[in-house]
This record gives sequence, structure tokens and C-alpha cells, in this order.
Amino acid sequence: MIEQLLPMPEDWRRALAVVAHPDDLEYGCASAVAGWTDGGREVSYLLATRGEAGIDTIAPAECAPLREREQRESAAVVGVTSVEFLDHRDGVIEYGTALRRDIAAAIRRHRPELVVTLNHRDTWGGTAWNTPDHRAVGRATLDAAADAGNRWIFPELAREGLEPWNGVRWVAVAGSTRPTHAVDARPGLERSVRSLLAHRTYIEVLTDEDPEGYCRTFLTSSAEANAERFGGVPAVTFELFPR
Repeated sequence: MIEQLLPMPEDWRRALAVVAHPDDLEYGCASAVAGWTDGGREVSYLLATRGEAGIDTIAPAECAPLREREQRESAAVVGVTSVEFLDHRDGVIEYGTALRRDIAAAIRRHRPELVVTLNHRDTWGGTAWNTPDHRAVGRATLDAAADAGNRWIFPELAREGLEPWNGVRWVAVAGSTRPTHAVDARPGLERSVRSLLAHRTYIEVLTDEDPEGYCRTFLTSSAEANAERFGGVPAVTFELFPR
């Protein structure tokens, strides 16, 4: 018997998704986000960088505003209107107190019950090495969920009007090789394809395939691969850390 994943908790109203780059959330999370916003929940995005180092043929100064625009368009497809950028440098994000402080400040500002981030471990499974940016942001987000509730960690935030928020109940890690929970991908799958496709400039550099075909194949196959662990239902998976 294959061990089954649990359904994600649904008794929450606000979520904050924290990732390193434009398109990180669209590679799998967007169908879950679409379902959440359909249900009246508020989801906000926080990106550590503008992805300015992600396209070899476009200089960072030109790439940053382009990728920001595509990220905002992408988020809107799944019902997300709040998209913020921290302006850490793409490719060289450093795990540490500065990053933790920035994320903790956002958590205090948005006051979510659920925080979502991306795989913080060294690999995507086996020898598929994860990027330093993903590892740094994922790990810092897990730490910042606690930092946000402690008034003596980053006390300057309270002086800036950001009172402690100890209301984060879970941190959900997408793309984890150790998932524990899942969300039915079907209601939001079509919108997730359009959401990923909004990153057209990046995708056209990444693959020679038809961009829409590439997005549809990737997201559909990923969701279907998780079905055997979720009662036969195509799904987005998360490793859930309760707090």
C-alpha cells in the first residue's frame, strides 16, 4: 500500500507565499492558489528577487522590470493582487539575519495563518541539485515564521509599526521530496497553465517547445504523478510544518 497524503488544512483565511524568483510559484503551486482564492481566501506573494539574472540574453537592468511585469500578470490569473519584491540580488541570495528580517517583516505586515515556500533542501530528490537561492529563501522562511512572533527578535520592526504576529499556524513547503499533504489540482489546473505561460519571455529561452504545450505538459504530468498518493486525484503536494 502506498502511504496517502493528507488534505491540506482549510480553516484559514490569509496566506503569504515566499519564494526566490518570478515563476517559482507557477511551477506547481499556482493551481492550489487558484483553488484557495476561489474559496475566498486571501493569498499574497513575496519574492526575494526580480529574477534579473535568469535570462542569459537579457541584461539584468532590462530583465528585472520585464520579469516583474510577467510575475504580476501571472499572479493575477490565479486571483493574487498583492505581489511584493524584496530586491535581494538574484543568484546570490544569502541566508542570514537580513533575509530573515525582511521575511519576518512581511509576515507581520500580512499576518497570515499559512505561509508557503519552496523546497529548502539540497536536492529535488536524488542528485537533482537545488539552487542556493531556493535553499536560502526556503530555510529563512521557515525561521522567519517564528521570528515574526517574537518581539525581541528584530525589535526595530515594532518601532516601524510592525507588531509581532504569532498567528502563523503552518508553513507549507512546495516541491518537497518529503510531502505530507496535498491539494486537488483539478479546479485550478487550467489557470495554472495560463499563469505559468505568463512568464513567456523566460519560457521561450528555457525550451524550444511550444510554450503553451510545454506549460500544459509539465503541470499536468506533475499533478498526475502525485495522484497515486492522493486517492487517484491529480494534486499539488506540500510538506507541512505545523507551528
